[in-house]
Amino acid sequence: MNDKTVRVGLIGAGANTRSRHIPGFRAIGGVEIAGVANRTPASAQMVATEFSLPRVYPDWQAVLDDSHIDAVCIGTWPNMHCEITCAALAAGKHVLCEARMARNATEAHRMLVAAQSHPGKVAQIVPSPFGLVQDQYVKTLIDQGYLGELRELVVVGADDSFWDYTELLHWRQESELSGLNVLTLGILHETAARWTPPTTRVFAQSRIFEPQRPSRTGQGLVEVTVPDSLQVLTYLEGGARGIYHFSGVDLFGPGKQIHLYGSRGTIKYLAGEQEQLLCGRAGDSQLRVIELPTEKRGGWRVEAEFISAIRGYERISRTDFPTGVRYMEFTEAVARSAALNQPVDLPLKGLG
Repeated sequence: MNDKTVRVGLIGAGANTRSRHIPGFRAIGGVEIAGVANRTPASAQMVATEFSLPRVYPDWQAVLDDSHIDAVCIGTWPNMHCEITCAALAAGKHVLCEARMARNATEAHRMLVAAQSHPGKVAQIVPSPFGLVQDQYVKTLIDQGYLGELRELVVVGADDSFWDYTELLHWRQESELSGLNVLTLGILHETAARWTPPTTRVFAQSRIFEPQRPSRTGQGLVEVTVPDSLQVLTYLEGGARGIYHFSGVDLFGPGKQIHLYGSRGTIKYLAGEQEQLLCGRAGDSQLRVIELPTEKRGGWRVEAEFISAIRGYERISRTDFPTGVRYMEFTEAVARSAALNQPVDLPLKGLG
């Protein structure tokens, strides 16, 4: 397609679509956002009015039926990702799909098969935004032996996001919409997996401490079907061990962190309003905060990468469908382990 105009249709316009994808596409020359379909025509019209989009589609199928649309950005809840992605690729559209990839590993594998069946179309999953600024620097440190031999991985995502049980049920607490992922497990594991060997085994436990919430419809209380507390032990290829702690009911919890402990050094990534990277080696008196110079900083370029791949200038690196399948298998292995109270090996068997 080279530098010809790329016309993008929006299917689902949640917070990430409005805050990141729409501005991201508009910053690229030769890209047009042709229109939007949302859960209802009324909500789609509100988005179209807010962002001056030229067309409101009655439903997502109408977007795919528009022969002038080159690519779609799917921003629905995860329960629709598989169906829309497979249909979009079959309709000849390039696909940028919001994370998480799908509800479970089986759906993710279906999406991968659909992408492989249409190799001329770009298929991308929106990546975890965590650690993008520090990513290449951390990889360089590891490649240069800063850690030595990786011994332990610690991944933490613990806060009070779901502590108040009087708040309405969130879609992330409803497995039919959200799938098997728990809290920010998938997004932080995806980040950690950029810096560590593959996980080969998980052993998990979980609990729902607040089992009911007010319904979004106002019709009494409904059941919470996604755990609000999760702990996971992992084996990594090469012998390292991992510990994951996730909670939505921890008052003053530690937030989101990734720690890499090696035989020669330590690297800690702390998420938050001000991300921090801390490093230290044997002989240092304490960890030091790393201030990356501008030329070593990465960042968010999802929409630019998507369009550049459509134009044939680069390949998708964050996040291609095989990578998405791997983190979907991880989250499903965690769910299986917690349900069965036994270890589960990766990669999962019998999927596709």
